[in-house]
Amino acid sequence: MDTLKPAEPNERVHIVCAEPSVANHFLAELRDVDVQRDSLRFRRNLQRLGEIIAYRISSQLSYTDKTVRTPLGESRSKHLHDFPVLATVLRAGLPFHQGFLNYFDQSPSAFAAAYRIEGTAQVQVQLDYLTAPSLDERVLILADPMLASGKSLVQTYRAMLRFGTPRQVHIAAVIASPEGVEYVTREVPEATLWVAAVDEGLNAQAYIVPGLGDAGDLSYGSKL
Repeated sequence: MDTLKPAEPNERVHIVCAEPSVANHFLAELRDVDVQRDSLRFRRNLQRLGEIIAYRISSQLSYTDKTVRTPLGESRSKHLHDFPVLATVLRAGLPFHQGFLNYFDQSPSAFAAAYRIEGTAQVQVQLDYLTAPSLDERVLILADPMLASGKSLVQTYRAMLRFGTPRQVHIAAVIASPEGVEYVTREVPEATLWVAAVDEGLNAQAYIVPGLGDAGDLSYGSKL
């Protein structure tokens, strides 16, 4: 098995859409108020970005050399040493999570139900439900489309540690604020952060600007 060294500080934040690629196209459609009317397409674009980020994270994982038989001979190849645990925050995280699951198709999943308490001066997070397999010595990928203040992701991650201590942690988001990036990298120094884009910042209600709106509502319909 290959040995993976811990990421250096300047390698801890990866911005996927910093360079031109088809990921930029999917992100632009997610933001577009006209395209957003099609919830199926919105969910599919979240999946696609999950797949792209999953592929990027895969370069940081450990692999084992293995020989496989083909119809005409043998081939030496790299096989994933163990599949990561995939975790997400309900409900907005489900399509994004599916993109990771499409690539890491043998991965177990963990789920948390966390939400912001609205109408308060400071962002408060309520964590109502949490389930996970053992995380001891596993690779953990925690995915949530929007990294605003970062408090829900950090609180979810800390709650998941009751299931064990991962050997490697990756946190993934589609759109992040600079404040959220700073908070997560400070509060979870062991994690590597992967985002499609980092936006201008947060407004007075702690929503990302320009962002894309409410990913949960756009995926599954407005809530009361």
